[in-house]
Amino acid sequence: MQAIPLGGGTIAKQETNVNRAIRAREVRVIDDEGGQLGILRLEDALAAAAERGLDLVEVSPGATPPVCRIMDYGKYKYMASKRAAEARKKTAKVELKEVKMRPKTEEHDFQFKVKHARRFLEEGNKVKVTVMFRGREVTHPEFGRNLLEKVAEEVKDLGQVESMPRMQGRFMHMVIAPSKK
Repeated sequence: MQAIPLGGGTIAKQETNVNRAIRAREVRVIDDEGGQLGILRLEDALAAAAERGLDLVEVSPGATPPVCRIMDYGKYKYMASKRAAEARKKTAKVELKEVKMRPKTEEHDFQFKVKHARRFLEEGNKVKVTVMFRGREVTHPEFGRNLLEKVAEEVKDLGQVESMPRMQGRFMHMVIAPSKK
């Protein structure tokens, strides 16, 4: 195992044992076509791999005896990295987009902000709708709550409210998540 230092601590990374790094006396060997060669002494397994011009790779170190496969280790690592990159590409990246309003936002401006929120939800992003209060407006939080409820009503076909409106200082927030397709 190799320790990889990260900011505040380390993460242990499992290294795959290859050829002479394998420490078992006997191993169960699978050849390059997937056929079983049986349980062999390590020296015999290494000779069989060298005979084919390939590596002996320990694929299941926890088994008794450990399972080793004869393969091209470089190609194996390359394909594993390609699979990992493909998996990362397929994961959904959900961002949190913010739309800001004031309690006295007029209808046209309100519709413009709702249009932006709808576009964000269509793209699969979450939307944080924020109402900013200035001065004495903060004494009437019901205006902000009504505005947020109106936004939720306008976009209910594309998303549902994830966190209800709540006050934090001079701001009232609500998060809307996109609907599952």
